[in-house]
Amino acid sequence: MFSKEESRQIKELFWTSFGKSFPRKWILYNTKLKGLSLKFYFDNKKALIALDLEDDLENRINYWEKLVALKSILIEDYLPEAIYDEEFLLDNGKEISRIYVPLGHKVSIHNKNTWQEVMVFFNTHMTLLEAFFEEYKDVIEG
Repeated sequence: MFSKEESRQIKELFWTSFGKSFPRKWILYNTKLKGLSLKFYFDNKKALIALDLEDDLENRINYWEKLVALKSILIEDYLPEAIYDEEFLLDNGKEISRIYVPLGHKVSIHNKNTWQEVMVFFNTHMTLLEAFFEEYKDVIEG
């Protein structure tokens, strides 16, 4: 078991290592669409990439309907394993809408032996999610 400080340092080291291994500017929160962000997630159980809708309900519904209309394109051309979850509950109890791709098995940010695999997964899958987002941003925003 790690103390909070040790855990924080390990997480910081992972993200620093990831940035050095795959040096590029990711879109992430800079989508220019209110309430829509692209995210990396890695904890002591799982790793995933996600497109999150966290704005007010009206805006979420508007974006969600467009993303559902694009679902076959996302799955056929970019991320066949993408999961659509209109009512995703975050650990803090907040409900969002999320499209995500999980790494298919258990990994832990506290286990450095899994880092390289997670970094490659993040780089490969987020690159595809960003490509989809860039290609269809105008449709999503529309």
